[in-house]
Amino acid sequence: MPVQYSLSEKGNPSDQSAPKKFYATAKSTGEVTFRSLSKEIAGASTTVSDTDVLAVLNDLSKALAKHLSEGRIVRFGDFGSFSMRLSSEGAESAEKFNSSMIKAPKITFRPGIDLKEMLAITKFEKAK
Repeated sequence: MPVQYSLSEKGNPSDQSAPKKFYATAKSTGEVTFRSLSKEIAGASTTVSDTDVLAVLNDLSKALAKHLSEGRIVRFGDFGSFSMRLSSEGAESAEKFNSSMIKAPKITFRPGIDLKEMLAITKFEKAK
């Protein structure tokens, strides 16, 4: 099934006089919950139940948060990697910078080979 998109008209924030252009935005066609994902994974296996998978995914989520909060990059093989990204206010010198100037920490996901291959073959269609 192709990924649906819609179009939105946007101006150039750095040049207010430039003509507006249309840009694509991916449209969600639903969501998958942790519980339904665990049932799907368990359904592909004859040795584990959805409860087992759910427990592992919950523990994975906790371990991911722990390692990211300790400044580590978490690599999931061919799936991809997670790391912390920071934005901060500027300081006039290194001596004048302090950690309270760090704003909006974010988690960055870098897809691995499997997801990059999926992106390369994904089809798109305009949402109705």
